[in-house]
Amino acid sequence: MTGTTAPRPEDLTSWDQGARGLRVVVTGIGLSGFAAADTLAELGARVVVVDGQDSEENRQKADTLRIVGVEDVLLGAAHTEALPQVAGSTPDLVVTSPGWRPDQPLLAAAQAAGIPVWSEVELAWRVRERAGRRTAEWLVLTGTNGKTTTTQMAESILLAAGLRAVAAGNVGTPILDAVRDPEGFDVIVVELSSFQLHFTHSMSPLASAVLNLAEDHVDWHGGFEAYRDAKAKIYERTRAACVYNVEDKATERMVEEADVVEGARAIGFTVGTPSRSMLGVVEDLLVDRAYLAERGSSALELASFEDLGPIAPRHLVQNALAAAALTRAAGVSPLAVREGLRAFSPGAHRIEPVGALGRVAFINDSKATNPHAAEASLGAFTDVVWIAGGLSKGVEYTDLVAASASRLRAVVVIGTDVEGLLEALETKAPQVPVVRVPELAVSREEAGDDAGRRVMTAAVEAALDAAGETSTVLLAPAAASMDQFANYAARGERFAEAVEAAVRARAESVKDVPRA
Repeated sequence: MTGTTAPRPEDLTSWDQGARGLRVVVTGIGLSGFAAADTLAELGARVVVVDGQDSEENRQKADTLRIVGVEDVLLGAAHTEALPQVAGSTPDLVVTSPGWRPDQPLLAAAQAAGIPVWSEVELAWRVRERAGRRTAEWLVLTGTNGKTTTTQMAESILLAAGLRAVAAGNVGTPILDAVRDPEGFDVIVVELSSFQLHFTHSMSPLASAVLNLAEDHVDWHGGFEAYRDAKAKIYERTRAACVYNVEDKATERMVEEADVVEGARAIGFTVGTPSRSMLGVVEDLLVDRAYLAERGSSALELASFEDLGPIAPRHLVQNALAAAALTRAAGVSPLAVREGLRAFSPGAHRIEPVGALGRVAFINDSKATNPHAAEASLGAFTDVVWIAGGLSKGVEYTDLVAASASRLRAVVVIGTDVEGLLEALETKAPQVPVVRVPELAVSREEAGDDAGRRVMTAAVEAALDAAGETSTVLLAPAAASMDQFANYAARGERFAEAVEAAVRARAESVKDVPRA
């Protein structure tokens, strides 16, 4: 009698190899977890899904997963406290969603038992090759800020080059959906968070980038060093180009420490004049001294500031340079870089003009959810009435306020977790007026979904009262949104609505003034 070898996670090396019979627990039933469970069931694995929320939406998802072959879906907090069995046995593998911390009891139990824990990105990398279909190159990037903009810029450049390309991961298409595409892609641009990278182990991309590094998500990782180490994993096993930020030495050190494939190059990007093997800026031009034979003495023109749109702040230029560096590694031409950047438009809530009253401009950068992003946003303007605050996630505001104080006309503080911000303003910008009224501190617990509307109505009115004739009213909160809003997008939408209402009301009041 011939025995059969039990399936092992390490044997899962392509779409056609190694998944059948594998016992897998998938944690989370959101976009990532649903796609992972669906994929594994299609490949013949035996799958159990666990999610802490027993909601109507999740029950509907569970029904769908059972239809496609998932063996069980366990909903409710009690199921997250221990590792469940799959088909009556200990699982071979856990595939986890980004929201699950490494110290969560189920994941901790798996790791203690020596069971591999993968992100959905690790799973996608392993099943990307499929017989009869092209296999895409991966360009991957991470960073504290600018990831989505850079990812979308890179996608636009690749499309301008005539390649079949898609933005995936944390933006656009879930990465498992991208690798399951029936036709396949030439290139996939993958935006990755530190959460995903923590449990990604074998990815070997064509090119990789860390845009910047600042304190963020320290609560999830348990400290800044662990956060930094997770980000640094993106450079491991890179085959062609490790792209780093010349102005952020931490990213360069990551490249120096990375174990890459022989022949991979370090490619810098800078808003200054580039040295050899860098992309940078000469006057108002983006130029390339990395991807040309005569890089010791020459540079290729890629694009101009004008190609980036009417507002080209420093961090947007950095994003464009990083996108160009990644896509040039995939062989695109300088012309495709220019055309792709011209075709690109930033997403909503990212340095987005949302109105004007006379010469006072209103800018929505609700996506600036941490101090590093807010500092970049503030650096694009002068005479700023800054609307800031929210859930701080344990970060410090001292450096942000010190660097930005000279640009501030006034600060309107929203949010329920603002003591650190108020203290930084008092010590580092004592000359700047600070507006803090009760309407700006109402929480979603107190007022429900109407909280955000009340907050932004009061904030915009206060900002207009503080503004000068040529001020910029800038929403760049430097904090998360969930204390008063559903998410950063809802915060930006309430801001835009409040601006529209305030501008209309003030315009009508001018019309109603009696003429002498």
